[in-house]
Amino acid sequence: MKIIKQSVSADIAKDKFDACFSVLTSEHRVVVKATHSFANSAQGLAAFNKWLRKWEDPQVELVVIMEATGVYYEALAWAMHQQGRRVNVVLANRAKKYFQSLGYKSKNDRLDARALAHMGAERDLEPWQPLSKQLYLLRKLTREHEQIQQVRSETANRLHAESYGMHTGKSTVKRLKKTLQLYDAQLKAIRQEIKEVIAADTLLQEKISKITTIKGVGLLTAATIVAETNGFALFNNQKQLVSYAGYDVVENQSGNRVGRTRISKQGNSHIRRILHMPALHAVRRNVPVCRALFERLRGKGKKKMLAYVAVQKKLLILIYTLWKGDEVWQENKYLGAEADKKEAILSLEVGASLSGVCAADEKKVAPQGRATQDEHPAPLGQELSFR
Repeated sequence: MKIIKQSVSADIAKDKFDACFSVLTSEHRVVVKATHSFANSAQGLAAFNKWLRKWEDPQVELVVIMEATGVYYEALAWAMHQQGRRVNVVLANRAKKYFQSLGYKSKNDRLDARALAHMGAERDLEPWQPLSKQLYLLRKLTREHEQIQQVRSETANRLHAESYGMHTGKSTVKRLKKTLQLYDAQLKAIRQEIKEVIAADTLLQEKISKITTIKGVGLLTAATIVAETNGFALFNNQKQLVSYAGYDVVENQSGNRVGRTRISKQGNSHIRRILHMPALHAVRRNVPVCRALFERLRGKGKKKMLAYVAVQKKLLILIYTLWKGDEVWQENKYLGAEADKKEAILSLEVGASLSGVCAADEKKVAPQGRATQDEHPAPLGQELSFR
């Protein structure tokens, strides 16, 4: 029995992780060789390395596979990457579907580790790339901004309800106003820090400045998308990016029955959220390609929100195009090519694929890695002024 591939998995929790070492044989069978549990700590990592060296064959390809479980997987993934090992990080929903295909009925850490090892041995997955320091900081900051903005909105709603209630509590209103002032100060500080992080990398700053030449796309939006996509390092085409952001179309049709067609939303919610306000701004400020798309869809009787979602997808593709081509925005560049394009999203066309746009090889902007965040529902003009 010849071994053609080795796979070691790690089902990671906060305090520990379960590992499973499996091999793929020349008969295309996945065989489990060993299992073990380790502490999710420096000592546990050292023990894992010792255990791994005991079982691996240096002459056979080895992959280390794990789920993207919050931040708990990052230390192990980084350590394995630094050792020159091939690391695969899969999203939880993708792993779950694969586990179901194996016929697993029960669920626990040990079984999850076995299923992950099986997946790593059987599938040829994209290697994981760590985020650069700059993009890692950007992702943390943009996500922190998103979280505080959400809490601020909740507090503002509470203040509104308290102010117009039957019996207004003056002390409560006073506390809520002070809380809002605190959140506003924190948001301002985070935006300043985002500017400083970008300014520290000249090439990153130059490319982001080109993205923000699109009307409606401010620095926060650009920083979020670049951080959440790791500078688009792992995307070879627009289709991959659209799927990653959850804008890909899910059809529901069988025979004569035609169900609702919608976007999958199985992707980075931070990107979709951050593009909400820029899409509104792009239409209101008459960005030609966005305004034309919006009016065309509205003319076909589509709801406003569907049309705005189409504009969000369009903006994402435009940002990707400018980044890859290292270009600035030119308002009328894409209108002619767009007229003959017929794409579908939510059973409607969503605009030109921009296939004619130069996608020149990207300069090495910041180290590769993955990245994502949501746009805050700021008042009109607030995001635009953040440059």
